[in-house]
Amino acid sequence: MEFGRVLESELNEIDFALAVDPLFNRESLSGIRQVSPKVYVGCAKWGRTEWLGKIYPKRTKEKDFLDQYLKHYNSIELNATHYTIYGAPVITKWAGKAANRDFLFCPKMYQGITHRGNLNGKNFITTEFLRGILAFKNHLGPIFVQVSDSFSPKRKEELFNYLRSLPTDLQFFLEVRHPQWFSNPTIKSELFETLRSQKMGAVITDTSGRRDCAHMHLPVSSAFIRYVGNSLHQTDYTRINDWVKRIQSWLEQGIESVYFFMHMHEEAFSPELTVYLIDQLNSTCGLQLKKPVFLPPETLFE
Repeated sequence: MEFGRVLESELNEIDFALAVDPLFNRESLSGIRQVSPKVYVGCAKWGRTEWLGKIYPKRTKEKDFLDQYLKHYNSIELNATHYTIYGAPVITKWAGKAANRDFLFCPKMYQGITHRGNLNGKNFITTEFLRGILAFKNHLGPIFVQVSDSFSPKRKEELFNYLRSLPTDLQFFLEVRHPQWFSNPTIKSELFETLRSQKMGAVITDTSGRRDCAHMHLPVSSAFIRYVGNSLHQTDYTRINDWVKRIQSWLEQGIESVYFFMHMHEEAFSPELTVYLIDQLNSTCGLQLKKPVFLPPETLFE
């Protein structure tokens, strides 16, 4: 993910401290820790050739990448659905690979809906998109709706009307990026109150160059976090430590589910930081999440 990327030389000058939780969140959190809170950690794609010889066996074929990914993570932020509307046969095949696993696919809405033209008159294509992903059945996680960086609050009624048209029996999260959604307090409040009224979540995007997108608002009792690291720069680890503390706090306050998706500007390093994240979550929050397992290094004398 390139959104919010800055020069490496600038990283030590950025204030990465997470914003304090707004009072807004109190309505979403019960104040009592859930008996079995759901915490899911994953990446955005399973088709990463950079992971061959690292967490995927070196000679793994592309058609088997998902089988390998499932061994290491319990969820995926499925960016593939942003570029293509997949029919039920393909989705059913993917879901079948996750059979008997506690694994969720969290599909990103098709760009033909969210990034091409306006949102009016998109009922048919939305239905086709949803028809496909419903084939995930019990492996379907939240669906996230991302509008473009240029989608400003001037189009808020268009956006809100579209969100109101979506089915209420599915969980949706919204990601906005235009700075005016966050800089104007009135608009910011209206955005999150609208999401709450629709029982929709707000994507929290933590990226170096756009700290406003790490807003910490929870319109529902669930967090969807898109974290963008910087190739294992030292700040990646301190940022993860802060996130573990925040997730621990939310768990103590009764949050029902957390989805944390690891991104990197160079995705080769996502498994390493994921291991660090999961180790910290397990030890700090009393969880038992599985983590990527690295293959032993090859030797010259095999």
